[in-house]
Amino acid sequence: MIGRGLRRRGGLLLAAAFFSVGLQIGLHAQQPLPSAQEVAQRVDRHYNQLHSLKAGFSESYQGMGMRRTESGTLLLLKPGRMKWEYSSPVGKLFVIDGKFAWFYSRGDSQVQRIPAKELDDLRSPLRFLLGHTKLEGELNNLRLAAAPNGRFTLTGQPKGQEKRVARLTLTVTADGAIIGIEIEETDGALTRFSFTGEQPNVPVPAGVFHFTPPAGVPVVDALPPV
Repeated sequence: MIGRGLRRRGGLLLAAAFFSVGLQIGLHAQQPLPSAQEVAQRVDRHYNQLHSLKAGFSESYQGMGMRRTESGTLLLLKPGRMKWEYSSPVGKLFVIDGKFAWFYSRGDSQVQRIPAKELDDLRSPLRFLLGHTKLEGELNNLRLAAAPNGRFTLTGQPKGQEKRVARLTLTVTADGAIIGIEIEETDGALTRFSFTGEQPNVPVPAGVFHFTPPAGVPVVDALPPV
């Protein structure tokens, strides 16, 4: 009798535990998604409190019969400075010094330069981080979706790039940090960036963003390479 009572009580406790877990799962599943505007504002708050940022990045491109993967370090410094320094391939560089954007890869026969305000490059969607961020002002038709591990995706069409970019998707954490960018061009090409090891407000000397062309390499004012 005692054994039967213990088994019965154990069964009731186990059933209660399963009911509790199921209830918690059900409540969690019923929690509504925040709006796209709310998550966009989290991104705004996250980056508006920064004056500098350092992060690792990886970049992949697929299109026009080509595939490539590259990686390096991204530096941001407000106002208006950005540096993508590639470790693979070594010697590739993209710098915005606040006035001009510079493009150079080791061994190139020329340095390409363009006024930063005229930049139309796949890395340029991150330029909004260099000032006072307002994501809703950068993307049309902003949409939200849930992503794994409590993250979200924000998808829209970058303003001013309608002829080149069909879709831009940001993957962001619950507190608004961008950990991924996916850019689909109108010709079907797809570029993905992922970011790791974000270091907010890390000391970054302004001189890091000064670019001096290698000796003997001419500077050409031209549109950036695709």
